[in-house]
Amino acid sequence: MSSASVPPTMRAWRVVRKGEPSKALQFDENVPVPSKLSPGDVLVKVQAAALNPVGYKLMKLLPNFIAKRPHIAEYDLAGVVVDGNGTKWKAGDAVYGMITSQQTMKTRQGALAEYTGLPASNLLARPSSVPPTQAAGLTLAGLTAYQCLFRVGGLEPGQSVFVNGGSTAVGAFAIQLAKAVGCTVAASASGKNEQFVKSLGADEFFDYTKEPLHKQLEARAPSPKYHLIVEAVGLIDLSIYTHSEAYLAPGGAFVSVGPQPNGFDVPAISKLLWDAFLKPTWLGGTKRAFKIIRVTLVEEDMQAFGKYVEEGKVKAPVDSVYEFRDVLKAYERMMTGRATGKIIVKVDPEAE
Repeated sequence: MSSASVPPTMRAWRVVRKGEPSKALQFDENVPVPSKLSPGDVLVKVQAAALNPVGYKLMKLLPNFIAKRPHIAEYDLAGVVVDGNGTKWKAGDAVYGMITSQQTMKTRQGALAEYTGLPASNLLARPSSVPPTQAAGLTLAGLTAYQCLFRVGGLEPGQSVFVNGGSTAVGAFAIQLAKAVGCTVAASASGKNEQFVKSLGADEFFDYTKEPLHKQLEARAPSPKYHLIVEAVGLIDLSIYTHSEAYLAPGGAFVSVGPQPNGFDVPAISKLLWDAFLKPTWLGGTKRAFKIIRVTLVEEDMQAFGKYVEEGKVKAPVDSVYEFRDVLKAYERMMTGRATGKIIVKVDPEAE
């Protein structure tokens, strides 16, 4: 499709108010297609989009004036460039990538639309071996995992890493990426997801439902100790951090996707801040670095991550695929917390 044949309006799911997805989202069949692209931006015909927990959490958390609503929902996508706008991309290029939440607030654009405008640097070429419904789920969680391991965690080939939440999207990518550079990987999940986690490459499995994880980790501490712990669940209980001197090497790091309390639990948040940041070592504070990942679109990291995808070393595990009209059902699935892998929405009904 050329830019000349792009329609003036499109279908999109827009976030129109604060609340749960069923209350916050509105299906609009008459949204203007972006017609004036900023320098460096491209127009993409979206084939598939992926849901992310941050999507519905921001719907529930942020008031309208901060979130700049109404805006189109979600961030991860795969599609075809229809207007390269003088960038390195040309019409017909198959791509995948993401829109950041900051960009959404500025431009009101998102992934759950038939067309979207976004910076050319947010995109990678989609290999022909990776269908759009898989590629759509790669970027946000994949780049988060990449930066957890290498940019923030400083993981090096041949070291060992523990991934808490191996069946989460970030955890699944972290396992694959760590194995791709020759690391030894241990990971946790509930027992029913053991085979899924091992299929991603985990060398050792911990069932967090059996007994507290820190006790299991103390009992089965590797020698040498882990060089890195990736906390991919968003736990507000930091016991695996506060006990980590038993199984995390001196100089090692504990990198979290950020604690995600259900509601504003003041006592729990206060305890977390004390345990992670404020408690001095002379009062029993943990002598290990605690870091929170905030994913940023660094082109060097994007290209490195894309190379693993191209080589087939990293894949987006797909939990389920929904039709464009069934977005609310897709969010229901996500909010159960039981999904293993990405929840995908086919924006184009013919997308593979």
